Amino acid sequence: DFFTKILAMSSVKAKVKSILISQPQPTGKCPYAVIKKKYNLKIDYRPFIHVEEISSIEFREQRISILNHDAVIFTSKHAMDHYFGMCEKLRIKVPDYTKYFCVSEAIAHYLQNFITFRKRKVFTGEQTFASLVPVMEKHSDSKFIYPCSDVLKNRVNKSLLESNLDYTMAQMYKVACSDLSDLADVKYDILVFFSPTGIKSLFENFPDFVQGETRLAIFGPTTVKSVEDHGLRVDIKVPNKNAPSMSMALDQYIKEANKRRR
Repeated sequence: DFFTKILAMSSVKAKVKSILISQPQPTGKCPYAVIKKKYNLKIDYRPFIHVEEISSIEFREQRISILNHDAVIFTSKHAMDHYFGMCEKLRIKVPDYTKYFCVSEAIAHYLQNFITFRKRKVFTGEQTFASLVPVMEKHSDSKFIYPCSDVLKNRVNKSLLESNLDYTMAQMYKVACSDLSDLADVKYDILVFFSPTGIKSLFENFPDFVQGETRLAIFGPTTVKSVEDHGLRVDIKVPNKNAPSMSMALDQYIKEANKRRR
């Protein structure tokens, strides 16, 4: 099958015993916990990146007026925290008529921490930015502000670019590489990455990193490109035709890898 072929092509034959996931440990039910128990693995979580606020002076340098916009786009809780945080720093009261466009129900629900929640001014997509654009296009007379990190501001958003919406990308926070020096002598069979900034952090912390028999599980085409640009090997590429999620891909890979190497 698909994963048998992948393993046949891989130069790495070792059994999988340990995994490092470059994200914070999830709360509540977690598919990785199921994998850990199923295969008796060591699974650790460690964010390779973290978010830092920017000063009001740094924000003003962008020459963006928050009050010139009557609609806000939120794609993460971080963005929401820093948007309302920046308004507080600038002593701006967000007008009651402001409309909020959230990429998911969970992010829309988080709005209750900042505003009196009224359904008529909160609109949601279905988990993806592309699904949110048609909702925003029904309000094409609005001026949208998109609070984001330095990474997102510098990345082309195809869905927004192809829309006819009047929008402003506003950097409200920045993504920084975490200090991972305590991991210098720790080895894992699989490292899991979800963003190019995670790969950047890997090399900032360990400029002499040699992959060897370490398998890399990589989510998304931009992260895959970043890995390959650094001359590394992608062992598990997600999503793929058999596994839309990272947990599913890991499960299938480990099942095949460990089956023949007990």
